[in-house]
Amino acid sequence: MFSLSKAEYAREFGATHTINSRAADAVEGIRELTGGFGADVVVEAIGRPETYKQAFFARDLAGTVVLVGVPTPEMELHLPLQEVFGRGGTLKSSWYGDCLPSRDFPMLVDLHLDGRLPLEKFVSETIGLGDVEAAFPLSIHSHPGSRRVSGEVNGG
Repeated sequence: MFSLSKAEYAREFGATHTINSRAADAVEGIRELTGGFGADVVVEAIGRPETYKQAFFARDLAGTVVLVGVPTPEMELHLPLQEVFGRGGTLKSSWYGDCLPSRDFPMLVDLHLDGRLPLEKFVSETIGLGDVEAAFPLSIHSHPGSRRVSGEVNGG
């Protein structure tokens, strides 16, 4: 489902194009932007079968679909197996970013220190450790940023 606030947030982080899927077919819009080919990489960040299907058909024949959104256990995906075989490319999931901390964290820190990764923009609010349980329901509400939990540890 298209969110105007999230589209604006994406542009702030460097997106060159956004497509309002409420007003236009997202797959057709991506194909139009890519000269009919489709995207090289499509990241599905919602975890729903219908958006994964869009991602699958919006990619280039040799493109990659990365499932980042976490589906619920009962969700199922139905794709014609001939399409999966015939379109080639790569279909993968990314569990917690598939990062290698010893390699990736120093790179991310350097990007942040160089001003190219504004981590502070990903934080919408700070929640104290005493409020963690009350904060869990907040995580299900749509928000373009993320939340950070902080607290103090007192020595004794």
